[in-house]
Amino acid sequence: MPHDSGNEHTAHPADGPPAPEYGPARVRRSRRKPRKKALRYVAWGALGAVIVGGGGVAYAWQHLNGNIQGTDVDAALGKDRPAEQRDGSMNILLLGSDSRAGTHGEYGSGVSGARADTAMVLHVDKTHKKASVVSIPRDTMVQRPQCAQPHGGGAAGAQQAMFNSSYQVGGPACTVKTVEKMSGVRMDHYLEVDFKGFQKLIDELGGVDITTHKAVKDHNSGLSLTPGKHTLKGKQALALVRTRHGVGDGSDLGRIQLQQAFIKALIHRANTVDPLSDPGKSYDLADTATKTVSADSDLASADKLLGLAKELKGISPERTDMVTMPVTYDAQDAGRVKPLDKASHQVWNALREDRAIPKAATQDSVGDRTDSPVSAGS
Repeated sequence: MPHDSGNEHTAHPADGPPAPEYGPARVRRSRRKPRKKALRYVAWGALGAVIVGGGGVAYAWQHLNGNIQGTDVDAALGKDRPAEQRDGSMNILLLGSDSRAGTHGEYGSGVSGARADTAMVLHVDKTHKKASVVSIPRDTMVQRPQCAQPHGGGAAGAQQAMFNSSYQVGGPACTVKTVEKMSGVRMDHYLEVDFKGFQKLIDELGGVDITTHKAVKDHNSGLSLTPGKHTLKGKQALALVRTRHGVGDGSDLGRIQLQQAFIKALIHRANTVDPLSDPGKSYDLADTATKTVSADSDLASADKLLGLAKELKGISPERTDMVTMPVTYDAQDAGRVKPLDKASHQVWNALREDRAIPKAATQDSVGDRTDSPVSAGS
């Protein structure tokens, strides 16, 4: 397995490791020794895993319950939360962390704990035919609230903390709380994907089709693609979603664009699976998917995931709008970004009101300036 792209996780403050550099300062500091980066375990894969795992395998679904890990987010957060939306729409926080537990050093060593290095808010509209996805850059400086810790005790809040530290100090419930405080949007569910099962899931799907509009090469992630059409199997797919060098400004913002393109391709591939044509293969897919996904306790059963999968099945890539939360470079630290408050409010208000995100909300954001060299489909 090639080295992960990005920063080395060595000694660092509690609010997270050194972030990739953004903007002009990145050029000035280019003489630094190349560093390994913690693997992002791809949160958007949770969406694809649920869609794939749910398709047509109800006959054996109950046997899969033991695969799914659940977290009681409601108990951890209490009543200090945004109001529930009762119009039929739904918000799901898709999470990924850089945890390497159980990988025996395959993705690098010297890393302890985990951080929410990938986060996307999936908003499903009240018709359940359209969706919006808002990516939250991991290096965004936010006000992190006080959080309960999974094994007792509490973690103090912070006025200026890197977003991906929320998972480290308080687990998934703290990341949910951070997103809710930041957005004013209640998360109905959360899903988290385990990167150990990601490659196997893509391989069992037969790969995912993408098109590259120019060559994409990153020696850190091991990705090397010529311009044209490609069917990515598990190892290449993982390399694609880890890639940032040579994409956009070379930061996590460019990587987000690749991830968004890939999730559309993954949804498209999942929607082509005919579970009745090969029940055995469908069960294997479901088994991998449920081993890959963790969820809130209200969703952490095979029956609930099957129901969610059926609800999401009608959402096509063409009906999925993907944006990055509006941000700008942090003038105090080139390795961080800060929310554009007014524009971010437009995005979150659109989700609360179950309407399309206005294009004007992201026009001044550095997060959506990157032209992705990859698109879904072949």
